[in-house]
Order: sequence, then structure tokens, then C-alpha cells
Amino acid sequence: MNAETLFQTHRPRLLALSYRLLGSRADAEDVVQDAWLRWANADTSTIRDAEAWLVTATTRLGLDRLRALKRERLHYVGPWLPEPLNVSLDQPDTSPDPAYAFALADEVSVAFLSLLEQLGPEERAAFLLKEAFDHSYQQIGELIGHSEANSRQLVHRAKQRLQAGRPRFHAAPDQHKKLLARFMDAAQRGDSAAIQALLHANATLVSDGGGVVTAAIRPLLGAERIGRLYWAIARRGAALPAQLGYVNSEPAILRFAEGRLASFTTIEIADGRIIALSSVLNPHKLPLLVTPADAGASLS
Repeated sequence: MNAETLFQTHRPRLLALSYRLLGSRADAEDVVQDAWLRWANADTSTIRDAEAWLVTATTRLGLDRLRALKRERLHYVGPWLPEPLNVSLDQPDTSPDPAYAFALADEVSVAFLSLLEQLGPEERAAFLLKEAFDHSYQQIGELIGHSEANSRQLVHRAKQRLQAGRPRFHAAPDQHKKLLARFMDAAQRGDSAAIQALLHANATLVSDGGGVVTAAIRPLLGAERIGRLYWAIARRGAALPAQLGYVNSEPAILRFAEGRLASFTTIEIADGRIIALSSVLNPHKLPLLVTPADAGASLS
């Protein structure tokens, strides 16, 4: 097997790791490309374990990129939310690129990736290598430059921090989709009372416009305030055409402007009500993953 074929065999795993580490499709692809360049320039005949070599290179490149991104995101306008790996109008059963299908195989919801942002770079890498890729603590330590004991502590601390931020109860897929559809209908009509009935009293709405488009620069707290926001949008006639779709294989509300994807919204559910909403409006995070032709046909 030549060097390129061997790399392509491991590419799905490398992309999955990079995306979970960075929360950005573009940055993940850049890291995997950099790993390929290193691999292409290496003397592969001397490398006994290609997968271990590639995972090591990708992890270290990803950590360097994550540290830089952490500094950049300090100056980001408003809340930062992850860039989706995949957006579709229908349930994505397959992908034209097996690497993307593999990368979506486990949990990569917007909510989960947002939680990972709470972790420091080494914590995030250690947690992902252990929980998503089943590395030993010794392997993790070698990859990120820590002792085995420190790696164990990093994973333990990451689990505690993530657990504290996650809803205690998860909705069944059918309930999730039905609740999302009801919210979409109420939001399109600007029915504040109906919206509030679907939300926890202390629900939150986080919007990511990145300073490129209009969006709240702070999370919106409380069912009443969220209901009033959608009422005001509908009253101004500013509600965009919307339909249910999928973001990273998770049900989402997709909104369109002139046949192009303009935003998406995902939800978290606890005790049968919506506890959190995440909306990405930054056009730099919304490439043409849904084509204008598809959008126009499905909205007609």
C-alpha cells in the first residue's frame, strides 16, 4: 500500500478527531491537510505504526491550532458557536465522502461541541482521545506531553465540567423532532404564548452572528424574553422561510434567504421542554451545504 492510499485509509479518523478538537470544519480540514503534508514528506518505510504516527501528528497540529483559536475567539463579536460539519434537508444516511460520515458517527451536536469549548486545549484533547478514541492514559500523556497521572486527572476534570453543563434528561428522537417542529411553527407565526409554553422558564437562546450579521451579542435568558423576540421578528415581517432539516445529523430548523441557507437553530430538551436554543447566523459558518436549488424546491 503506497503512502497516499495508507493516509486516505486513516483520514476519516483524523478528520473526526480534528473536528471534535476544533469545532470548525474548515480548521479541521486544514489540520488534516497539514498532517498529510507531514506524512508525504516523511520516510514512511521507517514508520511501524502508521495510525499512531498520524494520530500523533494530527493531535499535536490540532492542539497548536486550538491554542491559536482560543486567542482569536477572545475577540469574537458575541457568542461563538461551532461550525457545522454537515447540513442537509433530509436525514443524512450516507455521505459522498466516507470521512464525513465517519466523523458524524458519534455525538457531534452543536450543544456538545459548545460544551467542549469550556475546556482548556489539553483537557479537551485528553478527554476526546479517551472517550471518543479509547486511548490509554499512557498514550494520551505521550501525545500531549503530560504524565500518565496528569492525563488521568485532565480527563477526570473534563468529565466533571462537561457533566455539570449537560441536561440531566434527554428526549427521544421523535419527541425531539416534534417539539422542534412545534417551536418552528410558533416562531414563524410570532406566537409568543405558544413559544413560551414550549420553553422552560429559564431557557436560553444563544445566537452567533460573528459581527457579520445582526444577532444578540449576549445570550437571551428566559422564556418570556425569547417569546417576545420571535413575536417582534414576525411583526416586522422579518421571519425567513424555514423548514426542518439536519445539522450534524441532529434535527434543526433551517432558514433561507433568496434560496441560500441563512441560519440554523438546534435545541436541547429537558423534562419535555426546550431548555436551550443555539442559532448560527454567521454566513462564514454557513457554506453552501444546502444548495439554492434544493432549498427553493423544498420551500415551494
